[in-house]
Amino acid sequence: MKNKKPTIHKITTVAKSRLFTVEALDLEFSNGVKTQYERIASRGPGAVLIVPILGDEILLIREYAAGTDRYELAFPKGKVEPNEDIMDAANREIMEEVGYESAKLTLLKALSLAPGYMGHVTNIILAEDLRERREEGDEPEEIEVVPWKISEIDKLIEREDFSEGRSVAALYLLDTHLRKNR
Repeated sequence: MKNKKPTIHKITTVAKSRLFTVEALDLEFSNGVKTQYERIASRGPGAVLIVPILGDEILLIREYAAGTDRYELAFPKGKVEPNEDIMDAANREIMEEVGYESAKLTLLKALSLAPGYMGHVTNIILAEDLRERREEGDEPEEIEVVPWKISEIDKLIEREDFSEGRSVAALYLLDTHLRKNR
């Protein structure tokens, strides 16, 4: 049986910061149950996370993560600007964060983070055929680029400082893509 989406009777902003807006949704389900859910409202067209491949290596970045209060190893990523194509956003982000642009971009998958309370989507993009090109970004400090051998992905998964869920998922998407296409 296909579920009928609940009716949203009212949406109220309950908190707002520079980064997040929390909304309360007054819902009524098809069985008559009325309840309230909260969600972090989606702002804009989402984000991109890029898996850049250069030869037999992937390019990671090490940057400070306020949520874990440490430096994390992850793939380059950033928000998609309003009216910006996701592939253009992916190229912009890798030019800013790793100093390359890609002549071949492939969408591997669009991922939700926590669909129960967030509408945010991150587009996982494979970037191949790289050539050097650096653009200035908005990072508060220079980002360290860390090349990692594709053949040693298992060792990357084991690292404590490689914990960002989207980056871990991107590795599995990369592995699947490579097995199908190479």
